Amino acid sequence: MSDHKIEQIRVHRINIPAKAVHSHGSGDVAGIHVAILEMTTDTGITGWGEASPWPVFTGTAEGCAAALHVHLRPHLIGRDPVQVEKHMSMADKIVVGHPEAKAALEMALLDITGQIAGLSVCELVGGRMRDDMGMSFSIANPDFDKDLEDVAAMWADGVRIFKFKTGFADHRFDLMRLEKMREIYGEEADIRIDYNQGLAAYDAVRRVRDLEVFRPTFVEQPVKMHEREVMAHITHVIDAPIMADESVFDPRGALYAANIRMADIFSLKIMKSGGIRRALEVAAIARAAGIEVYGGCMFETGLAHAAGTHLMAAVPDLILQCEFYMSTYYAQDDILTEPFPVRNGRVHVPEGAGLGVRVDPEKLAKYAVADPLN
Repeated sequence: MSDHKIEQIRVHRINIPAKAVHSHGSGDVAGIHVAILEMTTDTGITGWGEASPWPVFTGTAEGCAAALHVHLRPHLIGRDPVQVEKHMSMADKIVVGHPEAKAALEMALLDITGQIAGLSVCELVGGRMRDDMGMSFSIANPDFDKDLEDVAAMWADGVRIFKFKTGFADHRFDLMRLEKMREIYGEEADIRIDYNQGLAAYDAVRRVRDLEVFRPTFVEQPVKMHEREVMAHITHVIDAPIMADESVFDPRGALYAANIRMADIFSLKIMKSGGIRRALEVAAIARAAGIEVYGGCMFETGLAHAAGTHLMAAVPDLILQCEFYMSTYYAQDDILTEPFPVRNGRVHVPEGAGLGVRVDPEKLAKYAVADPLN
């Protein structure tokens, strides 16, 4: 037990415009619409959390805000923030689903606990296995000429990992873009492919085989999230590694996926797993089954990116790196007081106790889409 009590909880809904529309097999996105949790103790410590949903994938910012303010807040006021598992177990009993809201809650609790203990979040959940990791950028602009300009700028910044969003236009467009990328950057570019569920099951194997000539590091989620047996079939007949994203949310889903060998790789995401510690459970199941993991993200600010970086810093083995690029290369602005740490194509684990980042209240006010919920 600690001598600290949760005194106030505020929920902010914000919307930060994007620099360009990003298209995916499951829809277009043109901004970052999230719920920010501000949790303050009676001793003056503030912890921050972020719920970053995508309506076609996990949920909505409005639903996350309601889950946090209406359903979870009454059970947290006056409680000890250090009792993280106790509060997360309560959250699972009070609210079905809403993994992003639960991720925001855990994030804020760990941020406060880390500040109390003088430890970073990655040290709280297992230890710092690495100080930095390679960063992937997603090529998803329907205007490919503009994407090539962005790639050239990021190449100059040291970025070498690029994930092509495919399946939102015709197959020839996907082939043309991949061919152009190899033509310009050769084998020095680490190319990945992500369909975001964009392929029809009956045609998926043929289309994915067409892309293998470009030697992708992996092909992510070619078919619908519920078509798990189809994913397993694709994994068994395609030489390129297949990564599951939408088809693996939590430890229970990871166990099923491992049992049927549904994929060669799991994309770890705090938002779909409901927090850092549950995502680490997914990683443990993957490791036991000989399945690799990758640091994925939703449409996030630097706050959620910081939490994701702490998650991936605590993973024992990380071959495939991460994609925490949104606050640096996608959003027009961010809400942190200092820029999220990306240097020379690599994401650096924030230093300091807790998450190691702070939120700028003026930015919260600037991008607010509603009054804070107190």
